[in-house]
Amino acid sequence: MCRMTEYPPAAAFPPVAPAKTPGTPRQVIAWSLWDWGGAAFNAVMTTFIFTALYLTGDAFGGADKATATLAFALSISGFAIALLAPVAGQRTDHSGRRKLWLGINTAIVAVLTAACFFVQPHESYLLFGCMLIAAGHVFFELAGVNYNAMLLQISTKKTIGRISGLGWAAGYLGGIVALLIVYVALIKPEVGVFGITSADGMTYRAVALFSAAWILVFSIPVLLAIPESAPDPNMPKVGFFQSYRELFRTIALLWKTDRHTVYFLISSAVFRDGLAAIFTFGAVLAVGSFGFKTGDVLIFAIAGNVVAAIGALSAGFFDDKFGPKAVIVTSLVGLLVSGGALLFLDGKNAFWFFGLILCLFVGPAQSSARTFMGRLAPEGQEGELFGLYATTGRAVSFLAPQLFGMCIIIFGAQRWGIIGILAVLLLGLLLLLPVKAPPHGKSAL
Repeated sequence: MCRMTEYPPAAAFPPVAPAKTPGTPRQVIAWSLWDWGGAAFNAVMTTFIFTALYLTGDAFGGADKATATLAFALSISGFAIALLAPVAGQRTDHSGRRKLWLGINTAIVAVLTAACFFVQPHESYLLFGCMLIAAGHVFFELAGVNYNAMLLQISTKKTIGRISGLGWAAGYLGGIVALLIVYVALIKPEVGVFGITSADGMTYRAVALFSAAWILVFSIPVLLAIPESAPDPNMPKVGFFQSYRELFRTIALLWKTDRHTVYFLISSAVFRDGLAAIFTFGAVLAVGSFGFKTGDVLIFAIAGNVVAAIGALSAGFFDDKFGPKAVIVTSLVGLLVSGGALLFLDGKNAFWFFGLILCLFVGPAQSSARTFMGRLAPEGQEGELFGLYATTGRAVSFLAPQLFGMCIIIFGAQRWGIIGILAVLLLGLLLLLPVKAPPHGKSAL
């Protein structure tokens, strides 16, 4: 095995320079609002409302069948993300069109979300609905490549943890507000706004239209406040398929000069897949295995987002002080303990207690994984490295959904899908432990 290099990377990958000027408060807030808007897709559509209360319900063939179908659809979307994300990031680095593609991909997510309005409550529409959600995940991740790369435009090595945590917290708080609006305007009343009722699934279909509008509105500030990234004058324009050749060269160079970055990409791929599964299937489990009703899910969602926001904000300060690896390891251990307890306990109270503990640790793990990558990304290659980050995160994104679905099929009950999620989190933790942590805080300046 070749000798591991110290951080920062070797000369072939120039060290990351701190931002010449930190982002203004206006730019930081505008950047965070994209996460706020994205909560409509993450919290409302894929976690707590549309999939949990509608798409995986009895109208679509029952919870077990619908949940397994959704899981397999999401695993397919993972392959698409793995194929497209690194090249998308690389090409925006070279062309200087990071903001343009953030806007385009976000708009596509909004269109796919709005199309969920046409998913009628019948088993024949199950595959259509799952395909829309899965496609939305693809374009949301592609948008996220450019969004994450923007983090390095508005932060320094001293503040990246706090700004990243602020973005995650904004996403959780945006989820709270969106869920409250949906609950008060559509879910709770027998007759909602504009005379909408539950007939023909119209309540949940209208939620899709609301979510699409929410995504579009809150994606506008970042497109106005943050300047377009500069193109790389040293990189020639290459075709789409030739971009993969350049990508393989980048990976080979990383392997030779900074192997710990490769190790982190692999370990984070695994544990982030487990984190995504918690969000995707958490509410589904609450309804199908712990006796939660519609109102229970929404109240838990609000409380869970508050706890997660607190966790993400706190993680930002701990990240800048102790480094992202310490935050991630602590969070994964907390997730394994609380998730393991839910495997053996029954009832709403158990889910409330340990579910909120899960929420507390998920945000820090997500936020610090992003800052870990941000501290490693060479200047001018942020998009490509975050593209690799997205790709490795999705290269095994079939793993947790597949294991979740397989455990349901093998053991014959939805609850046992938890085993699949815990196995992925444990594997990610074991792979992360030998990875060398990057510099953080003042020592990186």
